[in-house]
Amino acid sequence: MSTPPDPSVSARPRGIRIPRSRRQVNPDARMSLIDHIRELRNRLLKALLGIALGMVVGWVFFNPVWHFIEKPYCKIPQQNRLLNTHGCTLVVNGLFDGFFIHLKIIFVVGLIVSSPVWFYQLWAFIAPGLYARERRWTFGFVGAAVPLFVLGGMFAYLAMTRGLHFLLSLVPHGAVALITVDTYIGYAMAMLLIFGLAFELPLILVMLNAAGVLTHARLKKWRRLMIFSVFAFAAVATPSPDPYSMLLLAVPCVILVELAEVFAWANDRRRARRPSMYAGLDDDEVSPLDFDDSVSSTTDSR
Repeated sequence: MSTPPDPSVSARPRGIRIPRSRRQVNPDARMSLIDHIRELRNRLLKALLGIALGMVVGWVFFNPVWHFIEKPYCKIPQQNRLLNTHGCTLVVNGLFDGFFIHLKIIFVVGLIVSSPVWFYQLWAFIAPGLYARERRWTFGFVGAAVPLFVLGGMFAYLAMTRGLHFLLSLVPHGAVALITVDTYIGYAMAMLLIFGLAFELPLILVMLNAAGVLTHARLKKWRRLMIFSVFAFAAVATPSPDPYSMLLLAVPCVILVELAEVFAWANDRRRARRPSMYAGLDDDEVSPLDFDDSVSSTTDSR
């Protein structure tokens, strides 16, 4: 006999299914264009908030930062300064120059202080589209980029005094050099960018080797050209003609390039002992550019 229906159970029309709330599974981390734009907006807002908080720190510590920036100018010979006066004398021309000088300095301080925040936001926006190993590369890049840039800024600070001494020595006899604060800050920022970006070159070489684009064999082949290019760039980028300023930029960059070559040598040896991470990929997927293998195969066929 069939079991009679339970009256406590409410009747439900046939053919109608109640949808169950399920959490959407997204293993490939795929996003629509609108989702990408929203993600970019959120990351930009967080980065700007971090910069704004860093600018508050720069505003609070403006006087110590300014005294630190003007020290290279104070170290130049007395006869090259404004009217041979005692102390450090710089000129402000406009009524609003003091306000804009504050903005420039606290903005630079805010960028430096908040660099871990906006570097992380940049990494978090790129990371979902990368493989796990590529995410570690990006994290290593972010972790090494800031210390290398700061190291370059320290060497730029040491070279600023000699550059100022050379530039002011070109002023004709009897003329007075009225150095404005805005001009001096522009000179300091240019030196900081030149040295800081030059110190990032070895990191770029390391990342290209880790991605399989640049091999140690090619780095070894280009070593003399890279060293010559570093010294030529240092001779042009530093304003002072003395070898001291040029060596302050060239020697650390050459040492870092050699360290990058050592990393490429060790990474290529490790990669040769392990199966390639790009094995089994389709033709339209990412793969290393085997320039050296193609050149060697062409040479052997001839």
